[in-house]
Amino acid sequence: MSTDDPEDILSDALQTLYDYTPITHSFAGAVFRYVIPPELFHLAKGDSSATASANENDSKTITLTTPTTQAGNWSLHASSIWASSLFVANHLTDLHLDRHIQVLQQKGETHLRILELGACAGLPSILIAKCYSGVEVIASDYPDDELIRALQANVDRNAVSQRCHVVPYAWGNSPKFFQSRRSSNSGCPVNDEPAFDIVLAADTLWNPELHHTFIHTLQLTLRRTANARIYLIAGLHTGRHTLQAFLQAIISTSGFVLEEVVERMVSGHESREWNVESTGGEDDQERRRWVVWMSLKWSPSCISPLEQK
Repeated sequence: MSTDDPEDILSDALQTLYDYTPITHSFAGAVFRYVIPPELFHLAKGDSSATASANENDSKTITLTTPTTQAGNWSLHASSIWASSLFVANHLTDLHLDRHIQVLQQKGETHLRILELGACAGLPSILIAKCYSGVEVIASDYPDDELIRALQANVDRNAVSQRCHVVPYAWGNSPKFFQSRRSSNSGCPVNDEPAFDIVLAADTLWNPELHHTFIHTLQLTLRRTANARIYLIAGLHTGRHTLQAFLQAIISTSGFVLEEVVERMVSGHESREWNVESTGGEDDQERRRWVVWMSLKWSPSCISPLEQK
């Protein structure tokens, strides 16, 4: 993953020389390139249903233009590739999409429906669509014209538009916004709402004022089945107490069960249990080295009776 811009060259140098872990990569308008990990590339390379690249080297790389936004929407912080999004891409197999696809196919459904909230440049959505044949992906973000235009251009550039669709969506609105993108051959009834088997979001929890709206959005969009999952990844720079406030809201009001909450090192394989209190000596530089990985599912009482068979 890289850009050729001086700011990112400097960031790479700081990381090498001073053990500095960036929380963002790239900047508005810059081109960012992500090299598909070897464990996923064989999936992308062997995918005959996606539009094949004329150059094999191109098929190993996802090329993104980092979005910009209208001046009034600068607070979206959508003009960077966030470290949490990159972490999802680097650990895509931890979403267990193969297993989710297999479960649906056993039920006679042909596609796993995935929604990414706050997709920004669209890295996780595009990577999923490039590597898995049995998926339908919606990459959504706030309805800012410039942001959505860049997201759509990234989907088109990486030749995944058959599986990945861009939808402008403001949290809390009706999931009917996604109905026009629903495939008639997905095997799932068109009047079945919420519609998504997987809801994914990276670095969307930094504003406590939006937590309840975000939780409501999760309730509106996650399909009420035992196997449906929400995967949320947040940089620890968000703040432990901000993240704990979100977790508390989930536990107390949402109907969701916290299946997993774990702190994971951005570079490396180290992980540890979530703890709202730091272990001591934790400064900004240390927090930058970690993300919090969360997995949520519906509590049994919230699962649709039709899905309990």
